[in-house]
Amino acid sequence: MIVPQEQLTAAAVAGDTDALTALLGRHDRDLRGWLGGQIGRRYRSAFDTDDILQVTYLEVFLRIRQFERRGTGSFQAWIRCIAETNLKDAIRELNRKKRPSPARRTSDSTLENSSAALLATLVGSGTTPTAGVARLEADVMIEDALDKLPPHYAEVVRLYDLQGLSADETATRMGKTRASIHMLKARAHDRLGEILGGSTNFFSKGS
Repeated sequence: MIVPQEQLTAAAVAGDTDALTALLGRHDRDLRGWLGGQIGRRYRSAFDTDDILQVTYLEVFLRIRQFERRGTGSFQAWIRCIAETNLKDAIRELNRKKRPSPARRTSDSTLENSSAALLATLVGSGTTPTAGVARLEADVMIEDALDKLPPHYAEVVRLYDLQGLSADETATRMGKTRASIHMLKARAHDRLGEILGGSTNFFSKGS
């Protein structure tokens, strides 16, 4: 018996992972075809639809309870939006000239610790740790937050942001493409920003 789309969607939003898996299976072929038309020729040697879909489907599982049904086609539009965001992140990073991340290029002694540097990066530009953020506090805050992330998200943050590996080195360690690393990092930073939330109280705006 074929379960109606709306019934599957309702079950998925309610937390039924089997329903969500089935729902994604129904949309997989269409999404792959759509993505294939979005990836320009110049980028096809750097990543493919599987790279984008791996991160997209992970985000769908993390975000499904936030999905709002707004009629026929709303789920398809939602996952396309997530996929498009990942694609744009990959292209933007691949086009960006090689330069160290803010955590790597800072000379401020208060940001020598990679955890504190990452916190400053997540909070935004123009911020510096207040006296209340000791090195140990930053380490604990980041590690606690990483424990709440999916394994791939946590791993890319540990390798790229905390250990200082390049995107290529991180990709080699994780067995993924460089583009996948940039997508994973972007989504991991999104999730960390949400988890850390109140951590902004530990920072002050630079003068």
